[in-house]
Amino acid sequence: MKKLMFLMSLMMFVFAAQAQDADALTGVWEPGHGKAKVKIDEIDGKFYGRIVWLKEPDDPDTGEPKTDKNNPDESMRDVPLRGYRILKDFEYVGDGVWENGTIYDPEKGETYNCVITMKNEDTLEIRGYIGVKTFGRSDTWRRLKRKKK
Repeated sequence: MKKLMFLMSLMMFVFAAQAQDADALTGVWEPGHGKAKVKIDEIDGKFYGRIVWLKEPDDPDTGEPKTDKNNPDESMRDVPLRGYRILKDFEYVGDGVWENGTIYDPEKGETYNCVITMKNEDTLEIRGYIGVKTFGRSDTWRRLKRKKK
């Protein structure tokens, strides 16, 4: 009975530690190009990121808020970029890695498979790819603000 209690306690500790590691992704991040800031949140065990700031929030031609004008779905082209969810469905797989998600590039109107790797508590490597991870592109994001607990 003591062994069973010990094993159950150990398993609870491991699961709690992994949940804390997964939560390290939440907060506000700036992509390498510096044109936007993305807030990453955990929703129902998966991680999502939306644009919360744009360096140039308005379209220079119209003065209106920038929209997703390059989206291949014509019905989405009037959706404002601020608030747009560009990271979707990431799952924590351990060792500072989140997989099985996608990243949307509003400049190209393309969605890519993506892997997020935490290099340190304030630096992410974001790797977008089609098909094979080897044939992709990486970007370094830096943390601007941690999510408050």
